[in-house]
Amino acid sequence: VQLQAYGGGSVQAGGSLRLSCKASGINFSIHTLGWYRQAPGEQRDLVAQMTSSGITNYADSVNGRFAISRDNVRRSLYLQLSDLKPEDTAVYYCSVNYKGRDYWGQGTQVTVAS
Repeated sequence: VQLQAYGGGSVQAGGSLRLSCKASGINFSIHTLGWYRQAPGEQRDLVAQMTSSGITNYADSVNGRFAISRDNVRRSLYLQLSDLKPEDTAVYYCSVNYKGRDYWGQGTQVTVAS
């Protein structure tokens, strides 16, 4: 299983970014996939999750500002980040639980300047 996340960068507060995650080694369409983030010195927390049927779940802190989506044909997961705040600064990871084990992408840095 391989997950490759990309699309991070540095933006001003109020700006937007779109993260992408390309998956291989799994039957992509049947799995729940998620985005997590980890700020320096903090634990890794769930940001957003999407089931195979399209049901979504968001952390309260990002609800209404971030949007998760997936393209099963392209085997890709996306996270649209809007109205970014300095507290959104973190490394963002895509993840899938496959056969009882969590797999993670390499992470992509998002930095939001005030």
